[in-house]
Amino acid sequence: MLDQLKEIGQRLAGLRNICEYTITEMAEKLGISEEEYVQYENGTKDFSFSVMYNCASILGVDVLEIMRGESAKLSTCAVVKKGRGFSVKRNEAYDYSNLAYTFKDKKAEPFLVTVEKTDTVPTFHAHEGQEFNYVLSGKMTFYIGSISYELEEGDSIYFDSGIPHTVQTVEDELTQFIAVVMK
Repeated sequence: MLDQLKEIGQRLAGLRNICEYTITEMAEKLGISEEEYVQYENGTKDFSFSVMYNCASILGVDVLEIMRGESAKLSTCAVVKKGRGFSVKRNEAYDYSNLAYTFKDKKAEPFLVTVEKTDTVPTFHAHEGQEFNYVLSGKMTFYIGSISYELEEGDSIYFDSGIPHTVQTVEDELTQFIAVVMK
């Protein structure tokens, strides 16, 4: 853990230097003492998520930049090799893999979504923006408001993601689709 803290501290110091902030300026922006801030950069004090998140916001990077050291400053392109997206397991039936987690100032968030068959009733979700889903494999029922659509490989749907929506697989096989969420 100590090595990991030192690595995070080094990344933090490097990003601070790139952004041309002094230690004093960073401490002030975070609302902490210079001494405490130096402890973070030296890797002698463990980060709370809120401190790490606030540092990322000040430095204009994704929190993963500080945590994992993968550059979030990319603005030309972001390549994610097969199976290497940043994975988020929302629940037992859904696995999201972010396909552009290293790109700066994204206008959209592309995900590879894998959905397993489940007997539980899917939960509806809504969020700001619009969304495009393209089915890669399997079959699913897509619900939006009180409407449902049966979608299979090669089908797509574009929708207002502020309307509650969800998906459920139709068969016992996994369903995979690309979801592009636009802000």
